Amino acid sequence: MPRTIRITRSHKLATAVLVAAGSVTAIAATGGQSDAQPAAARTSIAAEKVAGVSTAKEAAAKKAAQETAAKKAAADAAAAKKAVAERKAAAEKAAADRKAEAKKSAEKARSEKQAANRSTERKAVAAPKQYKNNLDGWIRESLDIMKKKNIPGSYEGLHRNIMRESSGNPNAVNDWDINAQNGIPSKGLLQVIQPTFDAYHVKGTPKKLTDPVANITAAANYAADKYGTIDNVDSAY
Repeated sequence: MPRTIRITRSHKLATAVLVAAGSVTAIAATGGQSDAQPAAARTSIAAEKVAGVSTAKEAAAKKAAQETAAKKAAADAAAAKKAVAERKAAAEKAAADRKAEAKKSAEKARSEKQAANRSTERKAVAAPKQYKNNLDGWIRESLDIMKKKNIPGSYEGLHRNIMRESSGNPNAVNDWDINAQNGIPSKGLLQVIQPTFDAYHVKGTPKKLTDPVANITAAANYAADKYGTIDNVDSAY
């Protein structure tokens, strides 16, 4: 027959001690787990904080890089715009300079042309009129002088009287008339005596009685005074 085990007071106390010890162990085990959990949480939070700081730094760095890139792009664009403006200004200045130079050259050419024209005109005015060294030339030169001095007379009047008096010989001398007998012979194209030549000599002609132009002009001046014009003379005068 099975043996009946009797549980005594001592057994109960031992069991109670064991149960209590197990409970303490369980509590201790539980308490250790409870302490470990907050530490892990703190580690996780710290890691998250570090990660957040790193992310913020990266974002700030990225933003700064973007701002730097934007500033550089703006500076490059401004520099390019400035370069275009400078090239345009340089081109416009070059065109203006060429236009001004062309205008200056045109004005210079026009001025030189005007100066040349004035010089030609002055030469034309200053250049003395050329006359042939013959009877026709002497008469024409005398007529031009007479015109300036307001002495009347025509080519026909001069030529007609010259041919009658000297036949056109500027060195002709009358050595037989009363003037010759008085020692003052008539000479030249229009047979003028020295006193008459001296009295009616026209300024601007040679002071030589037998000079063709001087002789004609003085005789015409004398005839204008005595007869109104050489054209009115048809014989000795």
